[in-house]
Amino acid sequence: MFKKFFGSIAAVLALMAVMAPSLPASAAEKHRVAIHVDDKDPARMNMALNNAANVTKYYQKKGEEVEIEIVAYGPGLHMLRADTSPVKKRLASYGGSFPNVSFKACGNTMNGMAKKEGKKPELLDIAEQVPSGVVRLIELQEKGWSYVRP
Repeated sequence: MFKKFFGSIAAVLALMAVMAPSLPASAAEKHRVAIHVDDKDPARMNMALNNAANVTKYYQKKGEEVEIEIVAYGPGLHMLRADTSPVKKRLASYGGSFPNVSFKACGNTMNGMAKKEGKKPELLDIAEQVPSGVVRLIELQEKGWSYVRP
């Protein structure tokens, strides 16, 4: 009887040890969120910005840190273009209000747009180019970042 009881306890402890890495981050750890924008629709872009703002405010109220990266590629790159961004005015004040949010622009999309338009598109000052938007999202997820696609 004791052998069966202790065997059950050992099985539960082993299961807990296996599941431990998948448990949510503790309050001492920083939350990290990758937000994917690949749509030219201003409503989607605003939803991504709303998601970032709401997540930031939520964790700030709890006294916890959160880092958010918005990655734009394909038609969604227009979000970060100086000449075509439908959310340009909102982004102008975004950095000061939410310094924990960064913006990444896909280099592959930039190159494709440059080829089509005959010149490299200019990005807004808050945006930083990465080689590939898709690869950036993959790398962030492999590092444990949560993924959101509005």
